[in-house]
Parts: sequence; structure tokens; C-alpha cells
Amino acid sequence: MVASCDLAIAAESARFAVSGINVGLFCSTPAVALSRNVSPKRTFDMLVTASFIDASTAATWGLINEAVPDAELDAAVDRKTAEICSKSPAAVRYGKAMFYKQRAMGLNDAYAYASEVMARNMMEADAGEGIDAFLEKRQPHWTC
Repeated sequence: MVASCDLAIAAESARFAVSGINVGLFCSTPAVALSRNVSPKRTFDMLVTASFIDASTAATWGLINEAVPDAELDAAVDRKTAEICSKSPAAVRYGKAMFYKQRAMGLNDAYAYASEVMARNMMEADAGEGIDAFLEKRQPHWTC
């Protein structure tokens, strides 16, 4: 499930596994998301052994963004949420949609699509506000 998340922060005590193989099921659908976040060899090992990995390993492998001490999990999630919420909602929307769509494209098509999205994003009021705020050395006031 965590492999399907855009971002993930886990407590250091967390452990991750894909255990269907233990009951005679190859976890085909979890394999899709897992293989898009973790290297093929590590993914396949997890799928056929059901071995657990700890949060630190999950972070190193790219399954999660960060492992934090258990007592700091809520604060870490709050910090990440506040950091993202401080950005232009329009830019985040454009970025998320573009990021996932371009991954399925060839390199040339991905760059062409990314250029189109960037041009549309530049037409948003928030882009002008962000540039003005940067030049005026102040915090932006997002409109979206």
C-alpha cells in the first residue's frame, strides 16, 4: 500500500513486507506499485520471499521518503504537510498530474509534454505572484 502513496514518512519501528506468497498468492497488483518505487531485484525478492524490511531500509530503497523516530512521526508529517501547503496549489496540481503522466512516456514525448504543462502553469496567476514575490523578497500570496 505504501508503494502507491505519493509521499510516505514512517516511524523507525515500521516494517514492510509483501506476504501473499506465504499463502500461495503472488501479489501481482502490489507488484505494480512496488516495482515503480523499488529496484526490480529488490522488488522481486520481496515478492517471492515475503521478507520484512525495516523503515531505514525502506527509505534507502525508495519505498518511503523518510524514516523518523517513532515519537517524531506526527511532527514529521506535520512539517511535510506544511511545507507542501505553503506552495502554490495550482503548481502542485500541475506538477502531480504531469509527473505521473510523463513516466509512461518515452523521453522525447515526456519533454514535449512537460514543456506544454510548464507553459500552461506559467499562465496561472500564482506563477506571476511567485515570481513577483521572489523579486520583491517577500512570501507569495497564492490565489488558488
